[in-house]
Amino acid sequence: MTPIHVDVAIIGAGTAGMVAYRAARSHTDSVLLIEGNVYGTTCARVGCMPSKLLIAAAEAAHQARHADPFGVHVKDVVVDGAAVMARVQSERDRFVSFVLKSVDSLPQVGRLMAKVSFQDANTLLTEQGQSIHARRIVVATGSIPVLPPLLQGLKTHLLTNENIFDLPTLPKSLVVFGPGVLGLELGQAMSRLGVKVKMFGVGGSVAGIHDPEIRDYAHQTFNEEFYLDASAQVKSVTETAAGVEVNYLHRDGAWQTERFDYVLAATGRAPNIAGLGLKNSGLQLNERGVPLFDRLTLQCGNSPIFIAGDASNEIPLLHEAADQGRIAGANAGRYPDVQAGLRRTPLAVVFSDPQVATVGFNLDQLNQHFKDRFATGRVSFEDQGRSRVMLRNKGILKVYAEQGSGLFLGAEMFGPAAEHIGHLLAWAAQNCMTVSRMLEMPFYHPVIEEGLRTALRDLNHSLHIDSEVIEQCMDCGPGA
Repeated sequence: MTPIHVDVAIIGAGTAGMVAYRAARSHTDSVLLIEGNVYGTTCARVGCMPSKLLIAAAEAAHQARHADPFGVHVKDVVVDGAAVMARVQSERDRFVSFVLKSVDSLPQVGRLMAKVSFQDANTLLTEQGQSIHARRIVVATGSIPVLPPLLQGLKTHLLTNENIFDLPTLPKSLVVFGPGVLGLELGQAMSRLGVKVKMFGVGGSVAGIHDPEIRDYAHQTFNEEFYLDASAQVKSVTETAAGVEVNYLHRDGAWQTERFDYVLAATGRAPNIAGLGLKNSGLQLNERGVPLFDRLTLQCGNSPIFIAGDASNEIPLLHEAADQGRIAGANAGRYPDVQAGLRRTPLAVVFSDPQVATVGFNLDQLNQHFKDRFATGRVSFEDQGRSRVMLRNKGILKVYAEQGSGLFLGAEMFGPAAEHIGHLLAWAAQNCMTVSRMLEMPFYHPVIEEGLRTALRDLNHSLHIDSEVIEQCMDCGPGA
């Protein structure tokens, strides 16, 4: 086979890879985008978009069932599982088609469908034996689901985010392992659509929440809808002809065996690097086999190899993958002129109900980097005006700032409209605002964001910058 010679080879055509391709192309026309599986990003095909479609259906069913307190009586709410999944798949395929259209717009000469591995730091080899000589390489191979030993023997009745959206209809029962982002979003959605759900975790983690008070509140709230044990003891998971049998220690203290149609493994994802032969690249690898890299340049050591997206095992979020792809692609394109790129304030959202948002420094990081030098502000949404109006009055928001300077450092929230409040707080953190400056911003009435103002006022009081917080202050409006 004729060898291929290019300036930049990009392995993986997901979000990070496609952004890297376009960034590299702004510096050189000699760029090759290599994909070893199927086109269509994780987000569009098996991630954020199909999961939000399932959540949207679940919200519609939940609101219909819980309309009585408003004086609105909805009788005989029926969930058509086949119709739910048909819409998920139809809209999912529509989103994927947008990605495919974008791929099709790229020059054919700049694309290659092949699985490759490193022969050396500048040479890739396809499974068919064709060599690709690249002056610079970007690794953007994404991630794959991780299965704990307890679930590795399952086959027919095992679901991950890779195949759950292809179900022809909703199952009658589902056991979820992993109360993280994926597990909580899909598990709660399935429960609200009428599926019997039980969820198990280890170590007590819930949605990645760091603050113990907020985590305990979330754990209790989710248990009002479905069984969740974040520190479960599960002895075995056995596949049968009809589904799976789970032997576990119930919270009441008794061991029991329960049957489910399917298992959903939401136990995390790992970089998809196993077949890349990275040991041949000469790069220094960490204990997981991921190259060591500079997070501001995405350069691996001093080599002409860069890494981006989920493959880096840093922050597996689409906007982070896009930023990493942009930085890695630009640096690969203009190498050896390697420059630090913009890394934005950390922002993560879990689309459960209530939602979870984490912004900036989390509590663990604050205790590490700002120990005894930060203050906390708090608000409960149980009596917050707009939240009560909408019967969404559950949750806690905590905000953090540096003692002395009053610089806003971060926040963690379990509550209503967290996706929106999280954005406001991320913008404030990235603009290096103080809490006093944030309180000078406009707050309309009545809105959920007034709860944010209450938390910020509490924080300013903790910083000894403002006078004591006045309960139910009337300049805020009633129920603020």
